[in-house]
Amino acid sequence: MKKRSGSSMLAKLGVASRWAAAIGGGYALAALSSVVLALTLTLPREEAVMAASMPAFLIFAAAVVWAFCARTAWLAWAGIGGPVLILAAAVWWLKPVVIAAAV
Repeated sequence: MKKRSGSSMLAKLGVASRWAAAIGGGYALAALSSVVLALTLTLPREEAVMAASMPAFLIFAAAVVWAFCARTAWLAWAGIGGPVLILAAAVWWLKPVVIAAAV
């Protein structure tokens, strides 16, 4: 029995979408979580940046694992995209506070 090329193409697109979610979304999630953590830590600026960047490696790895453990590619994107949106809003909300404190 011959396989359909359409279902094979959908499977390849699903894997490509998961890779995009893992790499792009994982990077965004790790970067934004690092920024939020650096902005909220009550340490000197240099120490806060160093302390906040360390967990980013674990967050990126967890996002990659999540992208391939999710049942569908849509759930992979939702599981990474949701926290990215929340962290982006947190950065937007925290940024004016930090600028005002620096002046």
